[in-house]
Amino acid sequence: MLNKILSAITLAAVLAVAVGPLAVQAADDAATWDGLQKVKSKKMDEAYLLPGADFREYSKVMLDPAEVAFAKNWQREVNRSKSAGARVTDEHAAEIRKAMSDGLGEIFAKDLGKAGYAIVAAPGPDVLRITPVLVNVYINAPDTGMSSPGRSYTYTVEAGEATLGLELRDSGTQQLLGRAVDRRRTGETGRMTWTTSVTNRAEFERVFKTWSSILVDGLGALKDASPIQPK
Repeated sequence: MLNKILSAITLAAVLAVAVGPLAVQAADDAATWDGLQKVKSKKMDEAYLLPGADFREYSKVMLDPAEVAFAKNWQREVNRSKSAGARVTDEHAAEIRKAMSDGLGEIFAKDLGKAGYAIVAAPGPDVLRITPVLVNVYINAPDTGMSSPGRSYTYTVEAGEATLGLELRDSGTQQLLGRAVDRRRTGETGRMTWTTSVTNRAEFERVFKTWSSILVDGLGALKDASPIQPK
């Protein structure tokens, strides 16, 4: 199921920001998506909701682990300037994906809990299922666990970028209720800075917290606007 969602959100990211290998498929205006209707969003690049959906009944959340996919050719590109001992291996890439998935999940769960949602592991009539995915992830200085004195760092403006996709479903019926897509860059300070694995983690954590705040506020707004009226 997650792979299917990942493919759908990847396409949505393309429609939203016209990046990546599927950019040629981008439409001028996708008003609907799998029965969802496009709505205006001030904080997300793209948002779609099911007309008539009622979010007032949900007091609990079942949060899926975030699937993480790197940008095309990311591993090859970051390894070009690295020595053999400092290159990102497939094992390193898997560790980074897990760390990002765990980090996003922890922040989401913490903020949803503070907002009054119980985090549960099983479906129920009052349980909203949230599936996050991270696609087009690009990290400029990935941590490979190397600590040699001669380790080189990249002189760049930003630490990286990623696109978040969110899918909302009724946990019991699996009815699709909404999707949202948002692309963000990290470390946009406007000046050149040293990019290290430590600063990367801090920058991505800031982005994750921003997305988490948007999610919590968005769920509150959806409850206030329920049932969702078709435009």
